[in-house]
Amino acid sequence: MATQCRLLWCFLILLVLSNSVSSQTVVKTLPGFEGNLPFFLETGYIGVGEMDEIQLFYYFFKSERKPNEDPLVLWLPTGPGCSALSSILYENGPIRFNYKNSSIQDKPVLELNIYSWTKVANVIFLDAPVGSGFSYSTASSGYNTSDIKTVSNIYEFIRKWLLMHPEHMENQLVIGGESYSGIIAPAVVQKILEGNAAKEHPWLNIQTLVVGNPFTDVYYDINSRVKFADRVALISDDLYEQAKFHCHGEYVHPNRSNTACAAVLEMIHRCLEDLNAAMILENKCPAFSPRPKNIQWDLGSLGLNLTDSLFSEANPITYTGYCRKYNYLFASLWANDLAVQEALNVRNGTIEHWERCNKSIAYTRDIKSSLHYYKNFLSAKPLRVLVYSGDHDLIIPYVGTEEWIASLNMTISAGNHEWRPWYVDGQVAGYTEIYTKKEFRITYATVKGAGHTAPEYKPKQCYNMIERYLAHFFL
Repeated sequence: MATQCRLLWCFLILLVLSNSVSSQTVVKTLPGFEGNLPFFLETGYIGVGEMDEIQLFYYFFKSERKPNEDPLVLWLPTGPGCSALSSILYENGPIRFNYKNSSIQDKPVLELNIYSWTKVANVIFLDAPVGSGFSYSTASSGYNTSDIKTVSNIYEFIRKWLLMHPEHMENQLVIGGESYSGIIAPAVVQKILEGNAAKEHPWLNIQTLVVGNPFTDVYYDINSRVKFADRVALISDDLYEQAKFHCHGEYVHPNRSNTACAAVLEMIHRCLEDLNAAMILENKCPAFSPRPKNIQWDLGSLGLNLTDSLFSEANPITYTGYCRKYNYLFASLWANDLAVQEALNVRNGTIEHWERCNKSIAYTRDIKSSLHYYKNFLSAKPLRVLVYSGDHDLIIPYVGTEEWIASLNMTISAGNHEWRPWYVDGQVAGYTEIYTKKEFRITYATVKGAGHTAPEYKPKQCYNMIERYLAHFFL
């Protein structure tokens, strides 16, 4: 009876929202993929803001297992300004590029991702903030956005989306994201908890937060790069000891008059500047910013002689054999194809050029740290958090993540919950530890050998991690 009343209430609200600018399309085929898609994909826009001037574009994949029972994950990409399509095609979505059979002279070929998170969850990939991916604003003022505005827009989006999809109202709601979404995702969870406490409708079944290599706090995250560099032998122990002594442990905003500290930090910078910070074991590539010409690449603009041999067969799934970032060329080539945009039902004329990461957004970073949200969660109703870190990431080192978790003064669970390895196929996939306080729990896990966007580097291990976690199994 309660479910029937809720569905009736949702129907009435939908009538009220009927004037809202929104659209949904079920996508059955995609250029580059042979035949019909073997999974359910819906794309669309939902208007948010005072006059629905901000149109947020999303991709919704139903769970390939039990969509009525499996969790509903709202996945937020890195950024601010990166498209959700990057997460779909390079990390945890159900399709990816087939590098072996693709070339930059022809249209990219797609294949299934056997480690897609959609095998165990319904997943909404959202282009947010406005200006990222295919999201746009009908008013120029809408493009002046910020952390706080983005959080408010995402909160409004998920409420409206669920009203339009009442069959998923009862699903466990998971808010997830990586990198800069470590600022946004916890703030969205806080907004949801406050809305539920104020009895706003609809009530959202929020239970879980998932963040990967999350930017959380400048002091812990960025300051930890020096300690991380020492741990993995990128700098000498002697240089690290000098930095601690002369800089007093402050590497982000040191005293400018401290010349000894400045000299040590300059030496450290020289040791690290030629590394690929996202994955310290891989090559650092020359920067490039290609633009498609009639859906063909101006190869001269790259300053490189790119040939099909670039995409080696040694590991065609995730690594080119030279520079991983050149794989991202395929995304721009594919997403800027008008046939692709038509298949996805992208509105004509709403964006000039799709970019994997739009760095021209007028964006204000007005949430300086998300650590206070976790402190608020300590007294919240039951809430689970999964924090995972690729352990070869210099951008947001695992060292700083461990330190801010420790600052919450939670209890490290005894027994099998203490620091220990977790396994995939009998091999160590990383290390994990569980922290608790009352009904709030943080599961922390490293992903061995992964970089900044862990599922991109270790898809099998990250799939096993999320499958076990969402099923309430220990890693």
